[in-house]
Amino acid sequence: MASSMLTAGVSEPYAQALMSLAQSNNVVDQIGDDALSLLDLLKNSEDLRTVLSNPLIKIELKKDILRAVVGDRVHPFTRNFLLLLVDRRRILFLEGIFKQYLVLLRQLKQTVLAEVISTVPLTEAQQQTIRQRVMTMTGAHQVDLETTLDPELIGGVIIKVGSQVIDASLRGQLRRISLRLSAG
Repeated sequence: MASSMLTAGVSEPYAQALMSLAQSNNVVDQIGDDALSLLDLLKNSEDLRTVLSNPLIKIELKKDILRAVVGDRVHPFTRNFLLLLVDRRRILFLEGIFKQYLVLLRQLKQTVLAEVISTVPLTEAQQQTIRQRVMTMTGAHQVDLETTLDPELIGGVIIKVGSQVIDASLRGQLRRISLRLSAG
């Protein structure tokens, strides 16, 4: 619990500073795209996470690794921000900072995040249907989908928007039927 409070305490000011810089230079979307791709990279690279969080690895080596990994694929502000985080020994908060930046970006664009858990990958048409339903439900202008696969659902989807959960999975339906039967 304390570590999540520490992470939030460090992540929020850095994310707000990055957002302020991005807004004043009209690059909020580019930095947002960089944040998404770097979060994906961190999620899929245990080695990179290990190197960045290891306090025994020298700062210059971490910076060289980051320069090699991101190259020119990110906006110069993003690259400089990453190097600043290494200099300030805050690079281990990178995931939290970028997630918070995306929260700020969604607030700015009046967008909500819908986490969708399904048994199989969703088609574009299914994703669009979910976006429309979430927009109707929340009044948001846009919906970002974060999809996850869970073969144990049997079928259907679970949609989480903030604290609301819509369980349209077969597993959820079976659980509700079981509860009704045991209550009666």
